[in-house]
Amino acid sequence: MIRVRFAPSPTGSLHVGGARTALYNWLFVQHARTYGPPSDRDAAFVLRIEDTDRQRSTDEFTKVILDGMTWLGLTWDEGPVFQGANLARHQADARRLLDEGKAYEEGGAIRFRVSHEEVAWDDAVHGPITFHGKDLEDFVILRADATPVYNFAVVSDDIAMRITHVFRGDDHISNTPKQILLYRAFGAPVPVFGHVPMILGTDGKKLSKRHGATAVADYQHEGILPQAMANFLALLGWSPGGDRELFFDVREMIEAFSFEGVQKNAAVFDPQKLEWMNAEHLRSLGAERVAGLVGDALAGVEPARQAALVAAVLPRARTTLDVAHRARLRAGLDPVVFDEKAAAYVAKNAAGYRAALEAVAASLASDAEWTATALDGHLRQLAAARGMKLGDLMQPVRIALTGSTVSEPVNELLAVVGKEVAVRRMDDASRAAGQHS
Repeated sequence: MIRVRFAPSPTGSLHVGGARTALYNWLFVQHARTYGPPSDRDAAFVLRIEDTDRQRSTDEFTKVILDGMTWLGLTWDEGPVFQGANLARHQADARRLLDEGKAYEEGGAIRFRVSHEEVAWDDAVHGPITFHGKDLEDFVILRADATPVYNFAVVSDDIAMRITHVFRGDDHISNTPKQILLYRAFGAPVPVFGHVPMILGTDGKKLSKRHGATAVADYQHEGILPQAMANFLALLGWSPGGDRELFFDVREMIEAFSFEGVQKNAAVFDPQKLEWMNAEHLRSLGAERVAGLVGDALAGVEPARQAALVAAVLPRARTTLDVAHRARLRAGLDPVVFDEKAAAYVAKNAAGYRAALEAVAASLASDAEWTATALDGHLRQLAAARGMKLGDLMQPVRIALTGSTVSEPVNELLAVVGKEVAVRRMDDASRAAGQHS
């Protein structure tokens, strides 16, 4: 029976590296349950909180970790089990090794006696790895205050929990030979080890806060969808084969996952790719479902109009925050703020910008039919009548209504903004341009 564990330390938030490790363990179990032999149908994902660092571990960080996993959809079958509650067993296991002559006391601490045997394992990611016993020194397993060190506590816990597979970051490779020696000393079966690659920033250095957000909760608050985050994390070091990058249904990812596809080389965390992937997931949901996600931001706007606003902005939005911002702007709930390109456009030709807005506002104020099709024809006729290029007429309107030089087609923009708000904003923008010209 397959039993895996994810064992975070509650000394900080759930970071992307830990979240990916948890995801790989979860996918492995789900795949075994669904596609493995009958003996794997009872595979279990165990959550263990390694809280033995009493000074730095907090209940708040524990909650953040659990909330982050829940947000990602990573349900666990057993736990959370708190490592600190197993202190008595850790101490008893250390005394057992001491009684059997496999450990000895030194200055109040207990050290494990390392034999000079070869330590080798077939890593699920890296293949055969070998350490020589002569390169390892006797190491402490129980400190002078009778608390266990990391390598000893995890082996004691993994044996007690009957863990069969240990998948974790490859920064743990150096810990593995010590742990294998402890398994042997206890006469316990050695689990399958698999060490997944490190995650680097786009500059090739280890991912850290200097690269931006690293905690899962940060991305949740920045408008990233949980299914998009899981999709992105899964592909940080794993390839399902071919060029596939998008999994809109987690069941497809479960079916495709295996550790044979996990790569040995470090993965690169690219925030722009995450946003692209999130945008694709947003569009796959459709306007009505996305409108439900940003409903609080559009409070007071009738549901049918909310969906129309979201449908208008969805093709170019990348996060739920982006959707909410663009939709609120078109609903007239937020003021227009020019971005750098829009400001430069106006500054370059304030008179032309003002004249275009005055012409469009005056013409549309008397136009009765306010549909995208009718507005397109009207704007084309107006441009032809004034001898203007269509773009020179439409771009000022786009800027006045959104503060940006990029949006949906202007006729569609006008239609979703509505006549009253659109005309008012063009009048306001025209007056503002006159004051600064």
